[in-house]
This record gives sequence, structure tokens and C-alpha cells, in this order.
Amino acid sequence: MQYELYYWPGIPGRGEFVRLALEDAGAEYIDIGKTSESNGGGAGAVSEFLHGGEIGQPHFAPPILKADEFVVSHVANILQFLGPRLGLIPEDEGSRVWANGLQLTLTDFVAEIHDTHHPLGASLYYEDQQAEAKRRGAIFVQERLPKFLNYFERVLAVNAGNEAYLVGTAHSYVDLSLFQVVTGLRYAFPRAMERLEPELPEVTALVDRVSQRDRLAAYLTSDRRLDFNEGGIFRHYPELDG
Repeated sequence: MQYELYYWPGIPGRGEFVRLALEDAGAEYIDIGKTSESNGGGAGAVSEFLHGGEIGQPHFAPPILKADEFVVSHVANILQFLGPRLGLIPEDEGSRVWANGLQLTLTDFVAEIHDTHHPLGASLYYEDQQAEAKRRGAIFVQERLPKFLNYFERVLAVNAGNEAYLVGTAHSYVDLSLFQVVTGLRYAFPRAMERLEPELPEVTALVDRVSQRDRLAAYLTSDRRLDFNEGGIFRHYPELDG
């Protein structure tokens, strides 16, 4: 199956959650946003596909995945679709439903992370809402960040005896997504994470394990892996870091 990923070029963003699954599984895919315009890619191609293109199915926002006759949007929806096809989820329905719930919790977490630097609205520059962001960031660091991370620590602890897996006894796409969130938080909130991580041994072990997977380790050190930056979800503003 040939996969096409539609996401904006220049930022990891939400598209990175899909890339990690494709890269970890060794799947062949075309990253349309990062493809040159002369080869039918770039931001213009993403925008056209977003608005329906020839298929006539407009989507609210990328990422969007095209897989033969299927077109799927939203990170959790895409990963639920890809999981069985890439061998990144157990076969039983209970595990798949549980995994989707965990992924949706990460979706909520990512939205709150984004809103630390854009609490009033994405249409405004950070500098236009800096006072509000500082207040929002303080609440996030003190309350919401530990609440979410401690939840995933509990999930891993309850799954005791299985090597730092969130779902059952094997690696899944949710492990990849938690890896991305934690590495993004280390970039955006290094001081807060330095304080919290000693209390999160299971989460830290999962991140270490995922980073050492052969295909993923190669991807993480390649030029295909986009660096975190101040244009994406995870932004490092020292004044927000507790």
C-alpha cells in the first residue's frame, strides 16, 4: 500500500505522530508537504488536498493520509487506521479500543500544550498574548503537565511485567505518540521536565526504549526528522517554563 502524508512543511506539528508510525514500520510513503513543487508537492498541494481537491472531501486541518482509495484525517483516526496495517496494535478489538482512548487523551494533552503559548487564539502572534500565555503556562506547569504525565505513568505501572508498553505486551503506535510528546516537552519545558521526570520512571523507560528501535533510531538522526522549533506545537519560551 502506497501512503501519501499531507502536512505543512517546515514544522513537525501533528504530522510527526503519523511520520513516526510510518517510519517505525518501514512503510513507503510520500511526504507531500516536503516534496518540491515541481514534483507536485509543497504547501500548495497540501492546501489543495485539504480543501477537497479532485476527491471532493474537504478536511478541517491536516494531517491527512491517503492510502489507495482511503483518505483519513485527524491524528487519532489515522493511527487507528494505520495500526493494524503496520503491525502497531494487537489484533483484538479490546486492545484497539483501549489504544484509541489513550491516543485521544494524548490529543487533549497536545491541545493544552499548544494553548500555553496561544491561550487567546492561533490567529494572534505570541507577543500579542504573552501576558496571558505566562499565566496559562504557570497553571499548565503546576497542574496540567503533572496530571497528564502521572496518568501515563499509572497506565504503564498497571501494565507491570510488560516492558514499558502502554497497550498489552507489545510495542504500539501509542508508545510512539507518547515518545513524541515527552521529547517535545523536554524541548519546550526543560526545567519542568527535569523536575518531574525522576518521578516518572516508567514513562522515561518507554521513551528510552522507543528511541532505540532500529528504524526509528535511524529516522531520528536523519534529515527527514524535523527539529522542534518556535513555529510548531512545542515551543520553548523560557518565561513559560515555571
